Amino acid sequence: MDNIAESQAFSGCASKLDCISAARNLESLKLWGVLMVESPKWDVFQKLRNLEIVGAKLEDPALSLVLQYCPYLAKLSLLGCEGIRSISINLPYLQQCKLDFYGAGNCSLSLTSPKIESLEVQGCSWITVHENQHLRNLSIANTAGRVYMVDFGELAALEFLSMRGVQWCWDAICKMLKLASEVRHLYMKVEFTGDFEALQPFPEIDLVDFFNSHTKLQKFDIHGAMFAALCQKNSLKHVDSGFVIPCLEEVVITVRSPLNAEQKMGTLESLLKYGKNLKAMVIKILQMKSSHSSTDDFFDEVCRFRYMNQKIIRIE
Repeated sequence: MDNIAESQAFSGCASKLDCISAARNLESLKLWGVLMVESPKWDVFQKLRNLEIVGAKLEDPALSLVLQYCPYLAKLSLLGCEGIRSISINLPYLQQCKLDFYGAGNCSLSLTSPKIESLEVQGCSWITVHENQHLRNLSIANTAGRVYMVDFGELAALEFLSMRGVQWCWDAICKMLKLASEVRHLYMKVEFTGDFEALQPFPEIDLVDFFNSHTKLQKFDIHGAMFAALCQKNSLKHVDSGFVIPCLEEVVITVRSPLNAEQKMGTLESLLKYGKNLKAMVIKILQMKSSHSSTDDFFDEVCRFRYMNQKIIRIE
């Protein structure tokens, strides 16, 4: 198909993508490494249900028209694509959507697909999803930029939520955690917060309030900043005799620093104590570079904790 190298030599020729319109009964179309700065001359594909574009150079107007040619899509994948600044998707039959935009991580996304069940987004700073009553799996990541704004409405059907990235605004984090109150599996790997360029640590999160707000949580993957936020000195301040974490069965914790070792051990012990159905706790020690003796002391404490609870805890 058309690629960037050929485009300079054949800029006056018709796009090779135009010929695809001859295949009127296409049900699945996969395009790899294409150049789509101008919209191909297609007719509406009445039977096309799956569209996958990988490693492409795109422009906003061209992509918008391509999606208009494919109104009956049930599955859409745009993977490793660059050039997109703002995308609006309005596909009434779409159920699965994967968007991975290469670049500065400052794209904006607006999605209107009332049947959407699974959504994965990488590289967007502003995300709006208008209808999500069937959304069960949601993954939001931004490895190059910041996540500034998320607008989803209620997420009553959500079972899995993944939040990843270097920096999210705290309002966006709080909003997602509040909307995902019914979630069963939460994967949290956001390193910093902060509304501007300065990277800020997470503020304190009350452990009791968090689990009382996520009573159906069965699996919890906690990385770095989120675990540190749950380990502040007041995180266990409001524990009462009736507090339990009712559904938690597996927790995976990534620890990157020996700082506040006492509070971290207290949080680990609390997860085990109050997690009445906890079957597995995985403690991952990752890139702990401190040469201070506190690193060895902390690791000794983790090993002791594991030794006392060998059936549940393992260290990686």
